[in-house]
Amino acid sequence: MEAELPSLEVRIGHRFADPELLHRALTHSSLANESRAGSGSAMHDNEQLEFLGDSVLGFLVSEALVLRNPGSTEGDLSRFKAHLVSAAHLHGVARRLDLGSYLGLGRSEEMSGGRAKKTLLVDAVEAVIAAVYLDGGLEAARGFVTTHVMDAPVYPDEDAGTDIQPAITNFKSALQELAQSLHLPQPRYAIGRERGPEHSKLFTVEVRVGKEWNGQAEGRTKKLAAQRAARGLYDRLRAKQRAQEEPPPAEAPDSPQADGPPRPEAELSLSAPEAHTTPDD
Repeated sequence: MEAELPSLEVRIGHRFADPELLHRALTHSSLANESRAGSGSAMHDNEQLEFLGDSVLGFLVSEALVLRNPGSTEGDLSRFKAHLVSAAHLHGVARRLDLGSYLGLGRSEEMSGGRAKKTLLVDAVEAVIAAVYLDGGLEAARGFVTTHVMDAPVYPDEDAGTDIQPAITNFKSALQELAQSLHLPQPRYAIGRERGPEHSKLFTVEVRVGKEWNGQAEGRTKKLAAQRAARGLYDRLRAKQRAQEEPPPAEAPDSPQADGPPRPEAELSLSAPEAHTTPDD
């Protein structure tokens, strides 16, 4: 049974003028279909709101990335956006808001664990974004996206297969592209040790780029360990690339010394200049 919606309004930071919009955003098609088949009044599911929310989310994320990263290339912005609108990231958003507790599900979906299904939760996030947009306008939707998508807290989400908020969604691909741009050999991965009981193993994966660059990381799956190792090495290579791109500091020209003792430097005023007022006519 779903939780009361007013508590969700507090979580998402928006009080709905039309609460029916939020109710519809959380109504899965399984419940709507059951209502049509039964004797009760027909319900609308959240599929249209999901469609709208996907577009609103894409626009607001693109807008925020451009404003926050004026010096980034189109390729970097595209990678950032791909992560922020990805199912892995939106799944984390849904879990932090506990959207599963508020979903309206049909009997069969409820019995099959629908409240924890990643696809249903991701769809619900997009539908809620659309509901906020329709109820409060673009500024309200921008506030939701900024708080819950752009500025989401960073912590491991191994169930999603990666981290909740890395800068890039696929670090193996990003590392390969970066190595190519730096004229380095392609990354090579090797499985290291495995430790722990059979039901809870930890895998170590090592990544190498040429002879000088290497890194390793652990994860509950080989895929996760490889992504983490790639991320660590990517960050180091990216720092090297940025250092190469920075222009050298300009040298200050030598100023000739005047004869006689040096004159005291003017003091820097930290207060605002005194305002000059004129009498009223």
